[in-house]
Amino acid sequence: MAEVQRSLRSRAEELFRKLQDEICATLEILDGAEKFFQESWSRPGGGGGRTRILTEGAIFEKAGVNFSAVHGDAVESTADNPLTFFATGISLVLHPRSPKIPTVHANFRYFEQSDRQAWFGGGMDLTPYYLDEEDAFHFHRTLKIACDKHDVTYYPRFKKWCDEYFYIKHREETRGIGGIFFDYFSGNTAREREELFAFVQDAAHAFLPAYVPIVEKHRSESYAEEEKHWQLLRRGRYVEFNLVYDRGTRFGLETNGRTESILMSLPSVARWEYDVHPAPGTPEAKLEAVLKQPREWTEPGFTGWKGFSG
Repeated sequence: MAEVQRSLRSRAEELFRKLQDEICATLEILDGAEKFFQESWSRPGGGGGRTRILTEGAIFEKAGVNFSAVHGDAVESTADNPLTFFATGISLVLHPRSPKIPTVHANFRYFEQSDRQAWFGGGMDLTPYYLDEEDAFHFHRTLKIACDKHDVTYYPRFKKWCDEYFYIKHREETRGIGGIFFDYFSGNTAREREELFAFVQDAAHAFLPAYVPIVEKHRSESYAEEEKHWQLLRRGRYVEFNLVYDRGTRFGLETNGRTESILMSLPSVARWEYDVHPAPGTPEAKLEAVLKQPREWTEPGFTGWKGFSG
């Protein structure tokens, strides 16, 4: 089992490293104005990673795409029960300049502890500021296709898990319109672990076809100052979730991860104002209603966004 895990460890690390390269190259072409700045870093306890940040682009106000492969003593390790861990993954958050383009988050990771436990986790979710149902259908349908290729139960399970995980309890609303989320995804045999790895590869490679067409659709749309103001207020909710509830943020800080890389998910600018409620019947109120009561986004007969044929 340990030999299988080591093989899976190296292949997972290679997958996430290459995925960072592929996504960053695509986003630079999409933005057309700015390039990613890269900082390679080392973790004192073992391992390291590459943080890539793009700021003040034509499309992306701030975009971060992280790769890491770290190892060392586990948080639960004691003198009587020494435990080690290895974790590798890719994590990204893209904050567009335009309120017509949604923020998006994706994270895929592989974790093992003391050659006894190994699992995958990850997913992706969309956070629009103005609800475009066609975008929501396209994003979710793309993820469903990737899931259904491996198990038709994956998408409904992971969609529900995503809605429940990305929930801002003190606001009684979801962070966005969801996607998929899974964690502690492991197998008991080598074959099962290989099948899970194949699923993770397909899910991770679904990110660009799920998100890029949405950016291309809205990139040239104009927006008013009040729409930008609403975007900044909604970004505040994004920050609240990431700092209060997100397990990945807590894990990184608790394991002496690199603070700047961990907090790259936060937007450059956000707002908090007292007791803001959109007027009934407005596009802002329409979004808020969906966040208060998540809905399904893969209705029968929907085969994908008409503007994307991939």
